[in-house]
Amino acid sequence: MAFALSVNHVACISSRQYGLQLDGHVPFCSIDYSNIRRLEKGKRIGSPLMVVRAVAVNSDIDFKDPDWKKHFQEDFDERFNLPHLRDILDMKPRPTTFSLKSRIPVEDGNGALGDAWNGYVDDDDRALLKVIKFASPTSAGAECIDPDCSWVEQWVHRAGPRKQIYYEPRHVKAAIVTCGGLCPGLNDVIRQIVLTLEKYGVKNIVGIPYGYRGFNDESLSEIPLSREVVQNINLAGGSLLGVSRGGGTVNEIVDSIQARKIDMLFILGGNGTHAGANEIHNECRKRKIKVSVVCVPKTIDNDILLMDKTFGFDTAVEAAQRAINSAYIEARSAYHGIGLVKLMGRSSGFIAMHASLSSGQIDVCLIPEVPFTLEGPNGVLRHLEHLIETKGSAMVCVAEGAGQELLQKSNATDASGNTILSDIGVHIQQQIKRHFKGIGIPADVKYIDPTYMVRAVRANASDAILCTVLGQNAVHGAFAGFSGITTGVCNTHNVYLPIPEVIRSPRFVDPNSRMWHRCLTSTGQPDFH
Repeated sequence: MAFALSVNHVACISSRQYGLQLDGHVPFCSIDYSNIRRLEKGKRIGSPLMVVRAVAVNSDIDFKDPDWKKHFQEDFDERFNLPHLRDILDMKPRPTTFSLKSRIPVEDGNGALGDAWNGYVDDDDRALLKVIKFASPTSAGAECIDPDCSWVEQWVHRAGPRKQIYYEPRHVKAAIVTCGGLCPGLNDVIRQIVLTLEKYGVKNIVGIPYGYRGFNDESLSEIPLSREVVQNINLAGGSLLGVSRGGGTVNEIVDSIQARKIDMLFILGGNGTHAGANEIHNECRKRKIKVSVVCVPKTIDNDILLMDKTFGFDTAVEAAQRAINSAYIEARSAYHGIGLVKLMGRSSGFIAMHASLSSGQIDVCLIPEVPFTLEGPNGVLRHLEHLIETKGSAMVCVAEGAGQELLQKSNATDASGNTILSDIGVHIQQQIKRHFKGIGIPADVKYIDPTYMVRAVRANASDAILCTVLGQNAVHGAFAGFSGITTGVCNTHNVYLPIPEVIRSPRFVDPNSRMWHRCLTSTGQPDFH
């Protein structure tokens, strides 16, 4: 059996697409899964039945070399080494002021109050990035480095408070900025960053209003933050600081950081925001200024590479349930009712997949990673006919980025430079009506698009906990002297990752993963290709 990957449909994305004008921007690319095929004896079997992900970035690895694992791990360790202020500055650490044994920051001596508390993370602590040993490339969801799927340990840095810190808390000015669109949990993260900074003894904390725009728009002033200001902001959705897409150039932003005398910058955002943060970090290093740039990954699409999930995702799935349940009731109550719900997911179908799984009411789930056809004997419309004939109603859940190849493409872009997607929900709604009218069978389509309802709600309990942990670890990472990093959860463990490693590409639903197979088992849908 052989494997072939067509790279004719690779969509490269850069931070310029998110409105930030960067020098030497870092691109990241998304692969069109419709061009991945399994080849057996020269024959194309069909839509992606098997995807083997290449973990190794260095394509020059010689697997015949008996020491290739050693070379791979050395390369991996170098790539995942965390940038530190010591790399550019001659700095001496001091004992931490963070302690859970005291009501106030420990100004003198070690925050551990002697050696009585073992609550700190050692700089050499690591967590495994991958924990499944695949026996074969043919295993469901196999992620292999070499053709034999050899086991290679890949260790990343554990997140948490350190015994030694690289800032004097009473002299620190910390800033928080939220970029991109709204996401459940933004206020929870802001709140926890502020509370943890105060736990260290930081008094000067500000919010930069409306994303990167707030650095250079003279009409926008810094927002002073403290425990009193943020105490109850987690009880509402949205962002206390406001959000926006776009901003000035990297040089302008770093000039503003220097002028404001900011020592720590906490940036909440998705892939594009991370790319911008990485350029800000690089410019700060170029100028040799003592600024820690730390990201917290924010996207309800759950499309940040290497991470189990991002904050806001669980809440979005839960909020989507209400829309699905409403559409289901409408469809079941109507004669030949067909419920249609469009959910967010430009390039990744995680929300649609998980919402379909959790609701148990979806008959057809359509996501960007899995191509489908509407017409023909194997098309979605014919399957809907079958559902109407056999059960009297049907439910369809579609991600906003699914089926774009079926629609007329637009060259228009939004403020972030993203191509404005054609409305697949309206298109499917119209095609269902046309199809059933053409065959003389009445069908009542109930279409719901809950996009803004999903992202504007307050974080649920699961996301609130995740936001709390991420906010705390972001502050711990900054005080540890790291910069150009993001914090997240990998295989249930909280870790720090260099920003370049998480913006190499968006994270996609693997059509050969067990989770997608579970979704197909739940919906009972056939292959629509």
